[in-house]
Parts: sequence; structure tokens; C-alpha cells
Amino acid sequence: MRHREFHKVQHVGWLRAAVLGANDGIISTASLMMGIASAQAGPSTVLLTGVAGLVAGALSMAAGEYVSVRSQADTENADLAKEREELASQPEAELRELTEIYVARGVDRELARQVAVQLTAHDALAAHARDELGIVEFLQARPVQAALASAATFAVGALIPLLVALLVPEQYLVVAIAGISLFALVLLGSVAAKVGGANRWRGALRVGVWGAIAMGLTGVAGHLYNV
Repeated sequence: MRHREFHKVQHVGWLRAAVLGANDGIISTASLMMGIASAQAGPSTVLLTGVAGLVAGALSMAAGEYVSVRSQADTENADLAKEREELASQPEAELRELTEIYVARGVDRELARQVAVQLTAHDALAAHARDELGIVEFLQARPVQAALASAATFAVGALIPLLVALLVPEQYLVVAIAGISLFALVLLGSVAAKVGGANRWRGALRVGVWGAIAMGLTGVAGHLYNV
């Protein structure tokens, strides 16, 4: 029976984009709304600001993630194309190169040569992609997946302060947006750390502190503008 293992690193592609999107959705939208509310704008203006922030932010996150990850994918594809060409034109040199990689990792030279020969016969490009270039299948760049994950989670994160603005009376708006958004950020940081196998308290603290700073400074800016 095959022994199956599940590692945290398998989640790194979508987890990074999802956490970034949700975190940015909460912080940027809550900060915008707090800044406008601190300037004594009416509830409808605060709500409209939040909606505009959600739409613009989600599209911006999707575009930014796609362009960024697409650039990474293009670089990987260019390296693979170069490697494919070298395998066709210099097979012996590439075999020696693969052998030296295994020797450098502590494998006996004769055994390293045998491993290199067998892996080259099985799938030369995959062997060089993995062991020479460091391109692993579950870590490969996936632009569309990253863009969709970022946009969707940004929108979900941005909905939190928007719902607060819909449900809380005007006189408590700033405090409610700050408090509930910070709670959501701390919870997000804790969950993301757990999924990634890191310390939950540190993850929660990191996100909470930066969120508090962003919302605090934006609130102060709105208050000064009103003054």
C-alpha cells in the first residue's frame, strides 16, 4: 500500500494569493471607510466609498496578481525551453551536469551517474527542471488561479466593513468598523498561519498590528481633513 503524505508547502501557491487578497480587502476597505467617516461624511457616502473600494480593489488585485505571476511563469517557460534545447544539442554535457548536482548533494559519484542516466532516460526535462532549475510542479506559477483567488478573497474581506456600515448606527460607525475589522484580521492571520503550519499567535499578531496601523493613520487623516 502506498504511503501518502500531505505537506504544507503544497498550499503555498493559492494560500499566498488568498491571504494577501483577504488581508488587503479588509484593511484597505476598512481604512477608506474610516477615513471618510472620520471626516464626518454621511453613512451613504461611507458606504459608497466601501463599495467603490471593493470593486476597484478586487480588479486591481486580480490584474496585479495575474501580471506578477504571469511574469514568473514566462521566466519558468523560457528556462525550460532553453533546457530542452541544451538537452537536444548537448546531451552528454547535461548528463554530467545532472550527475554533479547529485554528487554535490552527497551521493557517491558512481551512484550519482547511474541515477542521472536513469532519470534522463525516464524524463530528462523533468529531472533538470526539478533538480537544476528548482521548478516543482506544485510550486509552478499559475497566473489565472492566483488572480481569481486574490480577487475573490479581496471581495470577501471587503464585505466585512461594508456589512458593518449597513448594520451599525452612524454614531458608532468608526469604532465598529475598526473593532470588527481588526477581529477579522486577527482571525485571518491565525487561520492562515495554521494552514501554513506556522505559529498561530504570531500570524494573528502580525496581521493585527499592521491592520491597526493602517486604519489608525487613515482615520487620523480623515479627522485632520475635517478639522
